[in-house]
Amino acid sequence: MNHNGEPSRTAMTAAAARAAHLIVDREPRIFPDTLACRLLGAKAEELLGYHRVHGNHPVLAGARAATVTRSRYTEDRLAEAVGRGVTQYVVLGAGLDSYAYRADPMSGIRVFEVDHPATQQWKRGLLAEAGIVPPDIVTFVPVDFESESPADALARHGFDLARPAFVGWLGVVMYLTREALGRTLDVISGLAPGTEIVLDYMLPEGLRDEAGQGYVDAVMPVAAEGGEPWLGFYTPDEMSALLEEHGLRVVEQVGQRESVDAALWERTDALRPHVLSVLAHARVPAGS
Repeated sequence: MNHNGEPSRTAMTAAAARAAHLIVDREPRIFPDTLACRLLGAKAEELLGYHRVHGNHPVLAGARAATVTRSRYTEDRLAEAVGRGVTQYVVLGAGLDSYAYRADPMSGIRVFEVDHPATQQWKRGLLAEAGIVPPDIVTFVPVDFESESPADALARHGFDLARPAFVGWLGVVMYLTREALGRTLDVISGLAPGTEIVLDYMLPEGLRDEAGQGYVDAVMPVAAEGGEPWLGFYTPDEMSALLEEHGLRVVEQVGQRESVDAALWERTDALRPHVLSVLAHARVPAGS
């Protein structure tokens, strides 16, 4: 993340991809984020304009496919966890995530948005500009990840360390070294047994399909120039081993195509799944 008072370019382009899905792509909708456009504020017209004019471009369509599938999969798994009695949702690196502002306030869920203080201040400004009042279910947890454990910050803000939680960690792993990834996984595995996490990561060269490789070739240099280089790529076996090494039990791993119902890929627009990003769902086992 950039800490100059704004979210990173990545956070904004991800929100733009979610917003553009409702404008550019046809039915069936994979993930209807009805607030993403409003959260973009003054940047909305510029960022959505690219999708409106060049919506069929493989890079823009690929960004939409990756973003909406990971969000849909995560919120579907969250709904299942809530159905089992989980009442705490931690959004790590929350960026412009909008779940807390779309959620049913009577669902019993508490949402903890964990992010850098400067990013949260920027987001809260956007919420105010859009006339979106943060509901009582959301708690902002500012954390400087370089100097503080997210678990300590969560506990200070009312998170119950003795009860299981659901953790969403999207669009972050590719920017981390293996060591930094391991440190955060240790924090997650230290939470209460039954805690679940969904994270996404990118496959290394050789496991991507042609469309996935084309996306990397186009986007990775731009991300690096913007100060957000992609540092980590993993095979599914490597990610499974890493999760297990850090005390988490793998529930499943799915690619973009498998992450949502097959009927959602019966499409007449440019949205297609790439073999590039993978979603890993893991759990803190009992006895941890």
